[in-house]
Amino acid sequence: MSTLELLPLRDLQACCSPVTGEVMSAEHAASLARTLKALAEPARLRLLSMIAAHEDDEACVCDLTEPLGLSQPTVSHHLKVLVDAGFLTRSKRGTWAYYRLVPESLGQVSALLTEG
Repeated sequence: MSTLELLPLRDLQACCSPVTGEVMSAEHAASLARTLKALAEPARLRLLSMIAAHEDDEACVCDLTEPLGLSQPTVSHHLKVLVDAGFLTRSKRGTWAYYRLVPESLGQVSALLTEG
C-alpha cells in the first residue's frame, strides 16, 4: 500500500504550503511552557483561587493547608512553584509566610498565548 493510499490527501500543495503567519520563537515557547507547567496542576490552580478569594488577594499558608487537604510541606512546595513562576509574592511575618497574587500575572499568561 502506498503512502498516498494510507494518507488520502486531495491537495498535496495545500499540505506543504509555506508558513505565512508569525511563528512562535523557541525561546518564547520555552518560557510559555515553563509558565503553563506551573499552572498545570489542580492544587496550584486551587491555591490561586483560594488566595484570590481572601481579603486583599493575600493569604497565610496556615489558612491554605486544611482547605486544600494537603500537608503543609506539599502546600509550601506548590506555593514556591507559583512564586517562582511569578504568580505570587511571599512575605514572612513572624513564623508564618503570607502569599499575595501578583497583579496581572494571569493576564500576562493570556497575552503570551495570543502573541506570535
